[in-house]
Amino acid sequence: MNIAWKEIKKNKVRFLILGSIVFLVSLLTFIISGLANGLSQDNAALIKDLPNGQFYMNKDAEETYNLSRIDSDIQKEILNKQKDAVAFSIQMGFLNDKDDKQQSVAFVASTDSKLFEDVKDGEIIVDSSLKNKGIKAGDTLTNNQFSGEFIVKGFVDQKKYSHTPVAYIQMKNYQEMYRMTEMQLIFIPGGDSSQEFTGLQSFSNKDFLQTIPSYNAEQMSLNMIVWFLVVISGMLFAIFFYMMNVQKIGLYGILKAIGIKTSRLFKMMWTQMFFITSIALIMSITLSQVFSMAAPEGMPFHLTFETTAQLSIIFLIIGFIGATLSGIQIKKIEPLQAIQQGEA
Repeated sequence: MNIAWKEIKKNKVRFLILGSIVFLVSLLTFIISGLANGLSQDNAALIKDLPNGQFYMNKDAEETYNLSRIDSDIQKEILNKQKDAVAFSIQMGFLNDKDDKQQSVAFVASTDSKLFEDVKDGEIIVDSSLKNKGIKAGDTLTNNQFSGEFIVKGFVDQKKYSHTPVAYIQMKNYQEMYRMTEMQLIFIPGGDSSQEFTGLQSFSNKDFLQTIPSYNAEQMSLNMIVWFLVVISGMLFAIFFYMMNVQKIGLYGILKAIGIKTSRLFKMMWTQMFFITSIALIMSITLSQVFSMAAPEGMPFHLTFETTAQLSIIFLIIGFIGATLSGIQIKKIEPLQAIQQGEA
């Protein structure tokens, strides 16, 4: 520990450069991860906020939810047998506000359930982001496919689907607008894949998210960038400590000659890695939280404590692996040969 600390103080500039690079890479990783999570929420908060369970859609829909039609008899059978089950439908559409401007929304209608908003005939509950468009509680909204009018009953926070604000309407109104009596999906909270129903295909929460257009491609691209940055950080540690070790072969030879064990040299290197990474992570986490608070209101940024903790642990593990791989040469050092090489 003392040797590790003395070396850091002696080579301040070198370790400062490494710490700065790790800080910048980790900060960029946290920000991109926050954007990935934010876009994920913006794309599918309606689904992600549901508890774990099973989704069911018609097999003939070929995993395309808006082509799915659940037979009414099967729906009744499932809802009667499964106490908390709910049938619901989602359709993209628009609302006309008081100024006759169109606002894009994702209409959601469901059977009675605590998992979805309870709305009466002619009422509508919309995502709070529409407040920025000038919509207020009590406003009258219309839709070209609906013969009546919608009265804004209230707002819900962070309910989006396919990057569009959700609008909860009564099932009867939904059926009039889209000229269909069948629902698209059935959700059973706490259900598992062992529950099968004739003509229906089941999906876990994670699997159903993959059926949402653009969700998989969007998340895959951002997550690839995150992991690429994590790998880069590991390579930085490996290269840095390798170069440091090459320059200190003579020193290691002397230390081994006076009885310092190889394991202690590894511990010295791990201590340095842990110290540098911890300082860099504390700074990058702090700055990423500041960024989260200072980010524009419309920016989909969502960095949770769980994600931050997971990435921090991964950075430490990657740093440990990188430093260890670079230190394999320490084990091979022969004291006399290393001293002679250092003097050459």
